[in-house]
Amino acid sequence: MKNLLLLVIFTTHLSFAQDKVSTYKFGQNGMELIARSPSGTVIISTFNAKMTIRQDIARKIYDLYKDHKISGNTRLTVYGKEANVMGKCYIKTKNNLTSVEFYYEKVSWNNGLVEVYENIKTSHEVVAMKTN
Repeated sequence: MKNLLLLVIFTTHLSFAQDKVSTYKFGQNGMELIARSPSGTVIISTFNAKMTIRQDIARKIYDLYKDHKISGNTRLTVYGKEANVMGKCYIKTKNNLTSVEFYYEKVSWNNGLVEVYENIKTSHEVVAMKTN
C-alpha cells in the first residue's frame, strides 16, 4: 500500500512538472532569406537564432510578412516545425528594399525544453554601468 501511494505521488508530480528552462548566450546572426518580387526586395535577418531551426523560422517570418500579418516593432510568436520562437520583429523600408529583422528571445522546443536568450553585455556597457 505504501509503495502504491508513493507511486501515485511520484506520477502526479511528473505529470504536473513544469518545462525545463535554460539559457543560451550565443546564437547565430545573419541574413537567412532574400526574396525578390516586382514590387521590391525583402531581406529576412535573424539574430540570436538557434542553428537547427533558423531557416524554418525565417521562412515562417517571410510568410507572415507576405500575408501582412506582422507590422514593425512588435513582439510575435513564430510557430515552427521543431519549436515555437518568441521575439521582437523590426521592419525597415528604404525605397524598394525592405529589411525584416527578428531577434530571438525565447525558444520553446516540442520536447518541452524552453531556452531563453541571455543578453551578454559588451565591455562598453559594463563600463557605463559601473560609472553610473
